Amino acid sequence: MIILGVVLLIIGFATGISILWTIGIVLLVLGAVLWILGAVGHAVGGRRHYW
Repeated sequence: MIILGVVLLIIGFATGISILWTIGIVLLVLGAVLWILGAVGHAVGGRRHYW
């Protein structure tokens, strides 16, 4: 999810399409939050680790 967010950020920035930029930011933040929650030991979506 983090990688997809970064790819969408790059594509949105290069083409000037603001919706891709926005979706990329949302996916990047959401992926980072899920990664942090999984790293500290909280179950995310019924799984002990998120990757």
